[in-house]
Amino acid sequence: LLDGAVVPWGRPAGYLRDTVLPSLARHYGFDLDTPWQDLPDEVRDAVMFGSGGEEITFEYRRGDRTWTYRQPFPGVVARLKSRYVETTSARVRDLIDSCMRVCACAACGGGRLRPESLAVRIDGRTISEVSAMSVEDALDYFRSFRPEGNRGEIARPILRGIIERLEFLAEVGLGYLTLDRRASTLAGGESQRIRLATQIGTNLVGVLYILDEPSIGLHYRDNERLLRTLGRLKELGNTIVVVEHDEGIIRSADYIVDLGPGAGVRGGEVVAAGRPDEVAANERSITGRYLSGDLSIPVPRERRRGNGRAIVVRGAREHNLKNIDVEFPLGLFICVCGVSGSGKSTLVNDILYRSLAARFYRSRTAPGEHDAVEGLEQIDKVVEIDQSPIGRTPRSNPATYTGVFTFIRDFFSMLPESRIRGYAKGRFSFNVKGGRCEACRGDGLVKVEMHFLPDVYVLCEACRGKRYNRETLDVVFKGRSIADVLDMTVREALEFFEKIPVIRRRLEVLSEVGLGYIRLGQPATTLSGGEAQRVKLSTELSRVGTGKTLYILDEPTTGLHFDDVRVLLKVLHTLVDRGNTVIVIEHNLEVVKTADHIIDLGPEGGEGGGEIVVAGTPEVVARTPASYTGRYLRRVLRGD
Repeated sequence: LLDGAVVPWGRPAGYLRDTVLPSLARHYGFDLDTPWQDLPDEVRDAVMFGSGGEEITFEYRRGDRTWTYRQPFPGVVARLKSRYVETTSARVRDLIDSCMRVCACAACGGGRLRPESLAVRIDGRTISEVSAMSVEDALDYFRSFRPEGNRGEIARPILRGIIERLEFLAEVGLGYLTLDRRASTLAGGESQRIRLATQIGTNLVGVLYILDEPSIGLHYRDNERLLRTLGRLKELGNTIVVVEHDEGIIRSADYIVDLGPGAGVRGGEVVAAGRPDEVAANERSITGRYLSGDLSIPVPRERRRGNGRAIVVRGAREHNLKNIDVEFPLGLFICVCGVSGSGKSTLVNDILYRSLAARFYRSRTAPGEHDAVEGLEQIDKVVEIDQSPIGRTPRSNPATYTGVFTFIRDFFSMLPESRIRGYAKGRFSFNVKGGRCEACRGDGLVKVEMHFLPDVYVLCEACRGKRYNRETLDVVFKGRSIADVLDMTVREALEFFEKIPVIRRRLEVLSEVGLGYIRLGQPATTLSGGEAQRVKLSTELSRVGTGKTLYILDEPTTGLHFDDVRVLLKVLHTLVDRGNTVIVIEHNLEVVKTADHIIDLGPEGGEGGGEIVVAGTPEVVARTPASYTGRYLRRVLRGD
């Protein structure tokens, strides 16, 4: 206890160390130097849950004086609960949050309703039991339900409505979701497909539906269901506009509008428009060249064999995982595949990553249920690279996140004009007083409160968006101020700083991951998920590696074009070539076909999943009849 066994207490100090703990030790007769695991259950229960109304004598000493008082000890849990309610500190609330887990209510067992409501049963089941079913299980249950007589007459129209809505959800590939799943836990693609399912039943005509990447998170098998649903809406007389990168959906379109030719400032034009075969014949269209086969992502000539070591997850049984043992060979590019809801994220994110984060970073987030993770000594760190923003405010940008801005500020502070004026590198920070524009405090924008309307951001009149004051902007290199540098694209900055190695190297990495078009000072809030992920990847590539790092990415191709996927794969394989291990949760077969090792979960989603269908090279998976991934992968490897 004195060393910090109770996380919220940390290393006890002051009143806790000098009064509370010694008093508890005297009352329960234990030694404060005894490890937590060796303390009697009675003592551990008292520390965590209190003395249960039993009064304890506490001695408080100050100098030569001692005060004693008697009262029950509330325990760690009760104290945390009261602080969680009372505190106004976000930091304290986050700390307590990290010590909590969501669990079923002790009163209703997770049923949400009062005993009187749960006493009502139809065909032996309560409403909470039916709500806990997956869409597919609920569909089977209601289809098999055959009430007779008056009950049948009353139930028939209700059953018809229930079955129709469940069929809509199954059609859009959501059969694995449970009916009581919290909306906040749904992925963006899942939420979008639920809204799509509600539209199918309306039978509206003459509606323009706009969908932004509905294939996110979908296995190729479920993609076909989605396409049938979209086709059904079209046949009713509606128009479907889809923003999409998935090849199957692109090829099934009646009309394609291809934008480009490049990204960022090099894009914004209609490169091609027409039927898929017309776009494929347009040599100016990069999309068309991939559709025609002129451009493609090649299958590796040979698969890596790894370094002979592995990390093994034993007894994984969180959510729908069926107490499985999973081996992740090190030194390879590994893809974890399977239909939607088969347990991929649970295995990799909830169990493997959280276990590694607890080991290397002392994370307090508890891993999912499992027996053990073996082989952790084989790696020296784990890095999760997701598509979350690289910053929450416009102040954060690619230059600051990658660290290249530090070297740019160093460079400007070493220019002759800066030395004459006595400017240090802090002068060129827009977060520090002195060099920044004080009218906007270095934001370049000023917020105007509109009272009953959303706030509006307008260009700062003092600096016109340049973020710095006039004296700072007087320092120039090749006629460009530091504000001008922030306004450069990575490609322009690479040419501008070609003679400055320490800056050039970091810019080269940003360019290598396909981000040559973004501006150095572009606000983080304006970057897409894929762009943010590649900025993070570039940061990892620019670090000096040990060759013993494990990288984890969850569906990194979300929002990426064929050519962006090619660039991303080049980066990921570079990390593996350096001796590291990359684990990717992915449905995109262009990524899966380049893997050294595949772990295919399933065979179905929800309760029908959670098992290893097959593990091995793409060729092994393609030869496995029970694997849905293998069926589609077989076509890709053959070049169909």
